[in-house]
Amino acid sequence: MENLIEYENVEIRRAEKTVLQNVSFSLAEGEFCYLVGRVGSGKSSLLKSMYADVPIAGGDKAEVIGYDLLNLKKKQIPFLRRNIGIVFQDFQLLQDRSVYGNLEFVLRATGWREKTAIDQRIEDVLIDVGMNHKSYKMPHELSGGEQQRIVIARALLNNPRLILADEPTGNLDPQTGISIVSLLHSLASAGHSVLMATHNLQLCDDFPARILRCRDKELIDAN
Repeated sequence: MENLIEYENVEIRRAEKTVLQNVSFSLAEGEFCYLVGRVGSGKSSLLKSMYADVPIAGGDKAEVIGYDLLNLKKKQIPFLRRNIGIVFQDFQLLQDRSVYGNLEFVLRATGWREKTAIDQRIEDVLIDVGMNHKSYKMPHELSGGEQQRIVIARALLNNPRLILADEPTGNLDPQTGISIVSLLHSLASAGHSVLMATHNLQLCDDFPARILRCRDKELIDAN
């Protein structure tokens, strides 16, 4: 099975300060993995390094979906990000347009032109997340859990092989959070690789999977 992420002795810095060092791990195709650790331990920085939002300071190897992050050219970044679905804690939905409008915006921004194909793709991802009857709604008309499902639908639009979820349940009540993690696990079962940062260890117990822990500027495989 192919590894979609391969890090060997990677160092990540923010504002000249080392956040993580000697990071070595891989993530296989279709694998679900939790990333845990205290606030400020480097979870978000590690995820952001994978889509080139935080540069990698050094290392022996840093590859994500076949892209060499140690030698990544600026013009390659949009193509890297097109193959990664990103799920944010704070949703980051456009408040001035409907669910359909939010999803259409992303598709057109990533090169989709044919309206029939756009309509079909939006319908498909909304069905995947159980929101196919909400396309006309504005974000403020949706609950937190519904908004997060739309965010996951947005992440799925270009059928990414890798999904990075940064505290996707952080702003949700416990029951809604459980439904979101269940959905992310089902996406892994469908073949997407999922790396999910969380501080909620109960979710790790409820939905067991491999755990990576950020601690003392290092990444430890906790399994």
